[in-house]
Amino acid sequence: MKAIIPVAGVGSRLRPHTFSHPKVLLNVAGKPIIGHIMDKLIAAGIDEAIVIVGYMGDMVEDWLKKHYSIKFTFVTQTELLGLAHAIWMCKPYIIDNEPLFIILGDTIFDVDLKMVLNSTYSTLGVKEVEDPRRFGVAVTDGARILKLVEKPDTLVSNLAIVGLYFLQQAGPLFSSIDHLIKNDIKTKGEYQLTDALQSMIEGGEIFTTFPVHGWYDCGKPETLLATNEILLKNNVSTKAYPGCIINDPVFIADNAVLENSIIGPYTTIGEQAVITNVISRNSIIGYNARVAHIMLDHSIVGNNAFITGNFQQINVGDYSEIRVG
Repeated sequence: MKAIIPVAGVGSRLRPHTFSHPKVLLNVAGKPIIGHIMDKLIAAGIDEAIVIVGYMGDMVEDWLKKHYSIKFTFVTQTELLGLAHAIWMCKPYIIDNEPLFIILGDTIFDVDLKMVLNSTYSTLGVKEVEDPRRFGVAVTDGARILKLVEKPDTLVSNLAIVGLYFLQQAGPLFSSIDHLIKNDIKTKGEYQLTDALQSMIEGGEIFTTFPVHGWYDCGKPETLLATNEILLKNNVSTKAYPGCIINDPVFIADNAVLENSIIGPYTTIGEQAVITNVISRNSIIGYNARVAHIMLDHSIVGNNAFITGNFQQINVGDYSEIRVG
């Protein structure tokens, strides 16, 4: 089965890290975001992926080809005109009557994909959220989707569409997107996939939903760190580092070098990083980074970065209170 994975976004909320790397190649819990997604797709039986690239797309293409052996097709989106437009660009590589799975490339998920791909009907992944105004939402009668609304201004449903879409047949979807583009039908200035799916529903296509309990956003520094923490929860370090204390859960690359440090909990350390006299918790340290004489908390250190600090000398009398920033 084929999957379409749009990864053309710039990732502006994760700057400065996305000045030099596309968002989907940022490390979380020991591998790039796109790596977590690909592992789940392949385990579920996906054997071909159409990847929509844009910003630094050559880096995404090189990494995927290096680490996975399934068939890849890369489509470059030069204008960011909306998700429906991105999907529409894949039309030459899709057969109308074949099933299709679409997954957004910046979200790590935890769901039984084999069950989803064997669904009798087209189905969308949903999760209950407190504020649905930032998402497309599904209005249902309990089992079947009645209506889809893109980023509603008023509360019509709290079932957010989380970026996992299974289509029984690809043809009707592309016909709906054709209609949007030919008639220049946009919502909030873009061609929305939600609008194309709504057109299919109005035409009689049956859509159901499936719950996505584990849906981990990687779009901002704080959510990237939160996702890192969730994914590391069952990760236990099996290697000892002389002079170091490891507080699991952590991920430490096999060729990273650690000296006189306290690492964890919830810290990821990338390949060939060198960590000396460091206390680190709830942080991500990129590959080939050099970090010394500092304490890190809820921090992201980029690849090839050099960070150093210094220890304080303090002479403090009784009943004193000092806070060192």
